[in-house]
Amino acid sequence: MRKISLISIAMLIVSIPTFAGGFLTNTNQHPAFLRMLSRGATTEIDAIWSNPAGFAFIPNDGFHVALSVQSAFQTRNIDAFCEGLGIDKYYEGKASAPVIPSLYAGYKKGDWTISGFFGITGGGGKASFDDGLSMFDAMVIGGLGAKKIPSQAYKLNSYMDGKQFIYSVQMGLTYKALDWLSVFAGARMNYFTGGYQGALKASSAVDLPMSPEQVLPAGTELVGIDLDCSQTGWGFTPVIGFDAKFGKWNIGAKYDFKTNLNIENNTKVNSLRMVGAPNSELEDYKHGVNTPNDIPAMLSVAAAYEFLPVLRASVEYHFYDDKNAGMAGGKQKFLTKGTNEYLAGVEWDVIKRLSLSCGIQFTDYGLSDDYQSDTSFSCDSHSIGFGAKLVLSERSNLNVGYMWTNYKDYTKNSQNYNGTGLKGTNVYSRTNKVFGLSIDYSF
Repeated sequence: MRKISLISIAMLIVSIPTFAGGFLTNTNQHPAFLRMLSRGATTEIDAIWSNPAGFAFIPNDGFHVALSVQSAFQTRNIDAFCEGLGIDKYYEGKASAPVIPSLYAGYKKGDWTISGFFGITGGGGKASFDDGLSMFDAMVIGGLGAKKIPSQAYKLNSYMDGKQFIYSVQMGLTYKALDWLSVFAGARMNYFTGGYQGALKASSAVDLPMSPEQVLPAGTELVGIDLDCSQTGWGFTPVIGFDAKFGKWNIGAKYDFKTNLNIENNTKVNSLRMVGAPNSELEDYKHGVNTPNDIPAMLSVAAAYEFLPVLRASVEYHFYDDKNAGMAGGKQKFLTKGTNEYLAGVEWDVIKRLSLSCGIQFTDYGLSDDYQSDTSFSCDSHSIGFGAKLVLSERSNLNVGYMWTNYKDYTKNSQNYNGTGLKGTNVYSRTNKVFGLSIDYSF
């Protein structure tokens, strides 16, 4: 029973980030990021998110708005091998977020600017493992094996779907204190909504003699799990920033404080059944249970330089304080460090109405074997983005961008594969592609 109940712990910590950024933070909120990646020193409309203090240097007073739509598609795959359990299988998971909207609005008058932002700042989609996970198979095979039921004597079917979205609304004020210096103070309200639907069933394929007096006919359920659980939660994020201009240089920085966020279960179905044992529930999914899901503090520092009136470049650094953000099951303690990101981008005005840009981002997590699991794994990566900005008129721009992420496979060798006491290996791999476009308009 203990081996089977571990499924409940594992399923609870599914994470589905489909954007760039840390474990629970999406940095790409505008196609300008997709096409250049380093936007922490921008003074255009997307500065409302990536460099809010820099929005004070937008050229004209008045209203400025932008509507962005992105589409993200990701795979999360596991190549699993455990000779002792007879597992040698490739498990495929798919996550998608076909429509990801973001809305920007700001009003500038003199030295003061008020700005607002709405977007999906964490999670960002749904993940499906239609053929289950290696941990499901291992736990069932190991659990039934302890009852002397061989794997060829039963059929095992399982699936899991999970979703996570963090919707955020940010408001703030920017003040141009000096001709070369501006400061920002604001806050973001975050609403988490997500959930999990899963089922597992192992049923006998032949008549099974359990004792001289008991024979289970073919088709008898040996193990059954059914789960339908939604989760919600709220969190508040203070944000501060500054921007400084020195000739052809522009330096932007912002700091998002840690967001204390707990998510609460709203459970409709929660059933765990095993032959020879009374029916029970998965403890972590009981109705009303709260789980920590903090958004870590994040520091962004960037510097941009104008080589020519038509040629600009930017470099940037991000730090996510993941080890001090509460996670389900206290997983943060298994991280070796916080996340570090290094970004660079260049933009060239080919003609007066067309700018081309490209960029690169390196993401380095503090991963360890104890942190990684089938339902919550990450991989170090580098991302490449490119795209264009088209000036439609004196008041409007069109941005289009594409970002592709290349992940480094993570190999986890275990002497106690999914709690079975046997040796096994999982190789975790991912892919990610994001496309976006936006319309920016000034009144």
